[in-house]
Amino acid sequence: MAQLETGVIRARVEEDWQRIVDVLNRKIALQSISAHGITAEHMKRSAQFVAEQMREVGVDAKVAQSHNPDGTPGAWEVIGSRIVDPEAPTILLYAHHDVQPVPDPSVWNTDPFVGTEIDGRLYGRGAADDGGGIAIHSGALKALGDDLGVNVKVFIEGEEEMGSPSFIPFIEDHRDEFDADVIIVADSGNWSADIPSLTTSLRGNTDIDVTVKVLDHPVHSGQYGGPILDANTLAAMLIASMYDENGDLVVPGVKAEEPIGGLQRDLDEATVREDSGMVSGYRLAGTGSLASRMWTKPSVTVIGFDAHPVEGSFNVISPETTFRLSLRTAPNQRPEEAQKALADFLVEHAPFGAEVSVKYGENGMGWAMDPNAVATKDALEAMEEAFGVAPINKGEGGSIPFIPELQRIFPNAQVLVTGPEDPKANAHSPNESISLPGLKNNVITEALLLNKLAK
Repeated sequence: MAQLETGVIRARVEEDWQRIVDVLNRKIALQSISAHGITAEHMKRSAQFVAEQMREVGVDAKVAQSHNPDGTPGAWEVIGSRIVDPEAPTILLYAHHDVQPVPDPSVWNTDPFVGTEIDGRLYGRGAADDGGGIAIHSGALKALGDDLGVNVKVFIEGEEEMGSPSFIPFIEDHRDEFDADVIIVADSGNWSADIPSLTTSLRGNTDIDVTVKVLDHPVHSGQYGGPILDANTLAAMLIASMYDENGDLVVPGVKAEEPIGGLQRDLDEATVREDSGMVSGYRLAGTGSLASRMWTKPSVTVIGFDAHPVEGSFNVISPETTFRLSLRTAPNQRPEEAQKALADFLVEHAPFGAEVSVKYGENGMGWAMDPNAVATKDALEAMEEAFGVAPINKGEGGSIPFIPELQRIFPNAQVLVTGPEDPKANAHSPNESISLPGLKNNVITEALLLNKLAK
């Protein structure tokens, strides 16, 4: 099939633009909050709406309910396909139709469930995450129409914001609907609204609970304080032992990597400072590029600590305390390997011979794209043609557990992580929005990519 020119695809997207925005506005209004019940009627309505939109652009889509590992009912999912030629490549398009809650609408500048355009951005919960992904798939398929040269399969998930508990059982029940040569996950974002990106990597994650014990029971701090340190102080010493003087993690066996595919542009420190709200005098921990520290090197965070509150405290030496560590692992390291290395280190470095025990938590594998894959090169070319500027690849410090699971189950598929977000999107936060010019270029990008993959 002949390759469509960029200008033709751009013209078709322009002609279809109002429909695309309308789909996104209608999706925002559905209030598809999975935290309010993944099996609830509002989530079924959301799935039915998405399936209808997919059918309108030629996909034979349907709604199916998943089940959890224990057999209980799970999320309402959308699956479908459009087969143009059994010999053509097959592309799986992923997005999710559930959205984050809105705990306090008063901190929004607009109604979170009414799409509102301001200065070229459309505001509303789910506008970017991941209504934008649905709009991209819909717009790209509409733009290609009868010129679509690849087979397309679609999976629009209904519980991504809840950790995808029924994801694996659903895939195992529908392997044929997922088997593809290339998987496009439209649930990430670009360097900016004007500069496109492929997401090159995701860190993995693992948790452990660490208990530090020094006494069998509390004792008076005046009578015994000095030679006996309280469990909270010992825990602080133990936590500090994981780092060197530069703030780099120095736990043997917990691996670090450099940005996948090389670093094209480092993160801007001033922007990171502003976006995170850090105090002005804080010096960033660690060495090396800021991008590697946030994308591909490991990090440990104390996410829970059992200590007596300041209110009502009294003069005793705490005999025992427990804290929870969240370890973000390098993209290619097995999380269970890093988890054991961290646990062993903490037990071995018990301060002053205190008793240290560890309880293992859950693991999630990281992911790294193949920078040399044909699909990767096609995607980068499509991005530059659509946006008019060279893409800047970027990693993500967080985790999207289902992506490595997809890669594990379908090891021969090439996975591309794209998406509608940009640094101003505020996904998961008040005043979530999407850049409409950026969304248009993302639609054009995916249409161009599908066109190139037909080769």
